[in-house]
Parts: sequence; C-alpha cells; structure tokens
Amino acid sequence: METPISSGNPLQDLSVNLAAIAERVGQSVVAVHGRHRFPSSGVIWIPGVVVTAAHTLRREDGIEVTLADGRTVAAVLAGRDLGTDLAVLRVGGVELNPVETGDASALRAGHLVLAVARVDRLGTSADFGVVGTASGPWRTWRGGQFDAFVRLDGDLRPGFSGAALVDMKGRVMGLCTSALAPGAGILIPATTVGRVSEELLRMGRVSHGYLGVGTQPVKLSESSMMKLNLASERGLLVVSVAAGGPAEQAGVLIGDVLIELDGKPCRDMDDVHAALGGDRIGQLLKIGLIRGGELSECSVTVGERPHRNSCR
Repeated sequence: METPISSGNPLQDLSVNLAAIAERVGQSVVAVHGRHRFPSSGVIWIPGVVVTAAHTLRREDGIEVTLADGRTVAAVLAGRDLGTDLAVLRVGGVELNPVETGDASALRAGHLVLAVARVDRLGTSADFGVVGTASGPWRTWRGGQFDAFVRLDGDLRPGFSGAALVDMKGRVMGLCTSALAPGAGILIPATTVGRVSEELLRMGRVSHGYLGVGTQPVKLSESSMMKLNLASERGLLVVSVAAGGPAEQAGVLIGDVLIELDGKPCRDMDDVHAALGGDRIGQLLKIGLIRGGELSECSVTVGERPHRNSCR
C-alpha cells in the first residue's frame, strides 16, 4: 500500500491513512444477505470465495452478497464451522479481489485497528479502535481452535460480524465476530480462517472429536482427595450419556466423575476439547474417573461429533 505524504500534522496523517485503508480494503469486503432485517459482512478471501461469521447465516439457501460496485449476486454455502464461527461461501461469475492478510499473533494490547464492514448499499463502513487483549492460541467455548486470542476493546456494531479487522499497515488480521464472548468483539485470526476455510471447501465441514457425554463441573471433597491421592479438587460429573455414543459403548455411566484424559487432568470443558481434536477421531482415549468413591478407568474410541448443520 502506498504511504500517504506527511502533512506535518500527525492527526491529519492518521485520518488520511485510515480513510485510505478503509477504501482499499473495502473493495474486498461484501455485505452478506443470509438473515432477516440487515446483512452481515464478509471478506473475499481467495478468488471466488467469501468468508463470514457463521452465526449470521440463518439459512443455507438463497444467500446473496453485495459487492463493492453495488452488484448483488448469488452465493452458495460451501460449509460452516460453529466451533470457530466461520462460514465459507462460493461466488461464481464475477471477478473478486482477495485481501492481503497478516499475522494476528503480532497484535498486542493497545494496538490501533480498523474494522471494515459493508452493512448496506451505501458503501464501506469503518470502526476505529484498539486491541483490548491479545495472547496465544486458545479454544472457544464451542471447541474451535484459534491460533491467537485477540479481543477488541468493545462490542461490535450491528452488521460488523464478518468484517475485516485491519492493522495500520492495511493488512487484514482476520474476521470480527460477536458470537464468542459476551459484550466484546473477538477476532477470528487470518491463519485460523485459512486453515478452517480450506477444510470447509474440501469437506463441507470441520471434524471434531466426540465422546457423547453431558457434564458439569464438580468440586471434590478434601476427604475424597486424600483417600484417592488426587492432586486436583476439580472434575467433571457425567450427567448424561448419549445412546450408542462412544462413552456409552466404553461403559461410562451417569454419576461418574471424569478426572483424567490420557493421563492429563480433566478439570473443565477446555481440557475435554483439548483432548478431542479432529486428529483423535478413531483413536483410543484413556479416561480416569471416580465411580462409587473409587478410582476406575476405561478406554473410549473417540468418535466424530454429529454435524447438525453440515452442508454435505
């Protein structure tokens, strides 16, 4: 991107630079019509492909996108992954210019960023702010794996889910979403978008491991910890077991307390998600548990989570 000539006024230069970034990136940002009332935003990721926030699509057919030149064209849903809140749309018959991406792991708290959206037919919309929190890889509460955690300093305006989040060099760091944290915008990093969208284009879905149990956190008593020589006071109480699921087939019962997965502590759902990556499907998972006040264990063959919203 060309660097604007300095005027000698830092605020004026910042303003001119932001407008130039919004105009350039806005050429690759579309409005996605996949729900009632108002559209969300989407980004042209590779030629013929638009990525957006999955939670904003309320239907699988009849989706349209409005391009920067004002044309509205049909789009086909190739797949979506609720774990990362990412959806991929195929758009044919038009020339689409992809964005230049950057590495979201380079962002730090306090960095200036610009969200570029297209929420109506009036043109590009932009929202200026700062990064509120930035850290390393994390798993969403839905089990999706993000390559970096980036939280904005506030919530997103209507229509800004699916918008491009851009650094001050004009590089797209990823997509914004409001679905993964209450009251705050979260970034779906560009590296995550690339990895997940590739799988969605190839398979129509993203595979996640599956045990088939419903759990709730439980705090173990001091007497139980001493009796069983446990290092952690936390575990997961099994409150439901899916009929015919992997856990039922392995003999897991309602009332069991899960305390270890492959020798690692099982204290909350983050530990479960960490043990159930797509690469674990079909493999044995050793579960340590408490049953009737005594230690026990079993081996579960990890299944694939059922896809209620699969496009294939």
